[in-house]
Amino acid sequence: MKSAVAKGTARTRRAPGQEPVSLALLGAFELSCGGRRVDLPMSAQRLLAFLALHDRPLMRVYVAGALWLDTPEDRAAANLRSSLWRLHQPGARLVDATNSQLKLAPDVTVDAHETAALAHRLLAGSREWDDLDVERVRLRGELLSDWYEDWILIERERLRQLSLHALEIVGERLLEVGRLAGALEAALAAVTAEPLRESAHRLLIKVHIAEGNGGEAIRQLESCRRLFADQLGLAPSPLLEALVRDLTL
Repeated sequence: MKSAVAKGTARTRRAPGQEPVSLALLGAFELSCGGRRVDLPMSAQRLLAFLALHDRPLMRVYVAGALWLDTPEDRAAANLRSSLWRLHQPGARLVDATNSQLKLAPDVTVDAHETAALAHRLLAGSREWDDLDVERVRLRGELLSDWYEDWILIERERLRQLSLHALEIVGERLLEVGRLAGALEAALAAVTAEPLRESAHRLLIKVHIAEGNGGEAIRQLESCRRLFADQLGLAPSPLLEALVRDLTL
């Protein structure tokens, strides 16, 4: 699935005179128009979220089939028309619709798009890490955390991995230039987000060593050993062990 989250599409344009429209997908679903929260029925929420997680126009028949999998085609099409009608009720333009295709309106800003766009820029070599609040890279919550449909689970994991890679890139770059407090913050954020990710532990240990905190580095390795043994039945890699070898001789 080609998604807006995967590519980090950021939508910032707004038609003259239209109130700002923002869609939050990190954590719980929330739609705001002009700063006012808009309540939508679940069917309309699912449709809007589905369109937000794609970066291209989608055929109506595809959307109906994806969202109402176990429903006859004519009933799924009727459900789609009903959901589209409900999305017109807030008064803001949320969806660009033709007779055959649907797409999220370009005026709608989506928090997951903004986080993904920043992560992609960092991974592509942007120097935004030079003056970056780590909170902008760290996910403020799982993508639609209380939704469990397959199309959400795939995008949730994609965005989580993207954020983790970006946090590690930020930490590595800050470590390279000696900005150890920021590097430590990024490393801790990565370890907290995924305690079973060895590359995050490796970054954290490297920061501790750079700070001259050998004891902290050894304790982190011991913590990692226990965690991996308990949760995975595995030991850390020799690469991780080698980081503190000189400290224990």
